Amino acid sequence: MAAEKKIPMRQCLGCREMKPKRELIRVVRSPEGTISLDFRGKASGRGAYVCRSAACLKKAIRARALERAFSVQIPAEIYERLEQEMEVGDGG
Repeated sequence: MAAEKKIPMRQCLGCREMKPKRELIRVVRSPEGTISLDFRGKASGRGAYVCRSAACLKKAIRARALERAFSVQIPAEIYERLEQEMEVGDGG
């Protein structure tokens, strides 16, 4: 009997549901403090996850979930960029 590959699960900051990591978009704070979207899930830094839906991103913004996850103030332009990148979709 072959060992089944475990699917990594992460919690969406918007809807708070546990989902497979690949279904979520990783928001990352780099060691330099830069906040960005990490579509490949490979960037170094502290990661937090959001569903690929604008509604979940909006919920996370309203709840200030990213500020809590990263313990930093997040400027409005970062949120605007996240919304734009989410509309554009998967960058790679």
